[in-house]
Amino acid sequence: MASSTHSTTLSLRLPSYAPPTSSYPSHPPLFKTPSLQFPPRSATPPKLTHRSTALRPLNATAAPEKIEKLGTEISNLTLEEARTLTVVEEKTEFDVVIEEVPSNARIAVIKSVRALTNLALKEAKELIEGLPKKFREGVSKEEADDAKKQLEEAGAKVSIA
Repeated sequence: MASSTHSTTLSLRLPSYAPPTSSYPSHPPLFKTPSLQFPPRSATPPKLTHRSTALRPLNATAAPEKIEKLGTEISNLTLEEARTLTVVEEKTEFDVVIEEVPSNARIAVIKSVRALTNLALKEAKELIEGLPKKFREGVSKEEADDAKKQLEEAGAKVSIA
């Protein structure tokens, strides 16, 4: 008996992937798109630090009720009300005061007083007697500084108030 071997070959054909075609010619890319590299994850989570946004009290003792009330009132002020708290009036008018005139500088100081005020000799002499006296009142800072400089150069001790 003749034996016949029958073998069947099955071949499966898978469809092959073809990139989409277009009517435009293909060009090589001009730049390479970078790939993102992430660090590997570790088994332990990273330590996170957080800064406190609240102020800690400087002292552990309780503040008196009066201070607590004052703090609450200040924190509830509007911006415009808070601005008025920090306004400091700048002094614009100054007085020049002759404190002392040594006897050896009297003549030079009298000359400076006359030059600064246009006073006669008698009035200038009376001004430097019985010190301290206001020499100029309600003048600007520049005028006060200038008068002080001239009188001190003449030998007088002067202050600005």
